[in-house]
Amino acid sequence: MEKTLLKINAQIVANVSEVWEYYTNPSHITKWNFASDDWHCPSAENNLRVGGTYRVRMEAKDGSFGFDLEATYLSIEPGVHMTYVMTDARAVFISMRDLGKETLVEIEFEAEQMNALELQKAGWQAILNNFKKYVEQV
Repeated sequence: MEKTLLKINAQIVANVSEVWEYYTNPSHITKWNFASDDWHCPSAENNLRVGGTYRVRMEAKDGSFGFDLEATYLSIEPGVHMTYVMTDARAVFISMRDLGKETLVEIEFEAEQMNALELQKAGWQAILNNFKKYVEQV
């Protein structure tokens, strides 16, 4: 079966080194890695090296639902890009482009088969928008 790649992006008012730090440091990840205010990310681990593991827990604040996301890094170039593969074998490609006082973050991810493509894209974009909001307020 052919895989569908979905693309999202955000232009963030911060330099690329700050954006990289906020995107990869677990103490920051827990503050932005959720799509809406009724969710949160109570834990995050990030062994940022090729072969290292990225692991986060995302939960509804009311405790009604939650899930773990785990992935293994395939490639990393600090401040430029990273690629990882999730436990369900879907790949995620993240790139950061230095625009001076701003950084363009672009994410491509392989869609899963259970949810509509637009729903998946909207969910990932909401998380990236939350990341942008967090970085610009820190």
